[in-house]
Amino acid sequence: QVQLVESGGGLVQPGGSLRLSCKVSGILFNVASMAWYRQLPGKEREFVARERADRSNYADSVKGRFTISRDNARNTAYLQMNSLKPEDTAVYYCNAFYYQRHLWGQGTQVTVSS
Repeated sequence: QVQLVESGGGLVQPGGSLRLSCKVSGILFNVASMAWYRQLPGKEREFVARERADRSNYADSVKGRFTISRDNARNTAYLQMNSLKPEDTAVYYCNAFYYQRHLWGQGTQVTVSS
């Protein structure tokens, strides 16, 4: 059974940091391309970051503030989020692109507010 389980979301003040985790099971994690997406209130899901071996890709809105990484030994992907802004408030979803299939987690809420 394939599972992607996000954690690490919560309430943080503007300028703060959070690290999201995505624990993956049921697939060969080391061959999956991992990414993060988010869904802002009232909007469609949007791309945030995708991890690649040579150079990761980021949405312009998070470039320089967010960092995607992975630990193959732990079957876990991460999203380090620094200098958070209120407009980063969203549900964040882990995505695995695995043998032409997109696999999704259930999402974790991130709220940036004072």
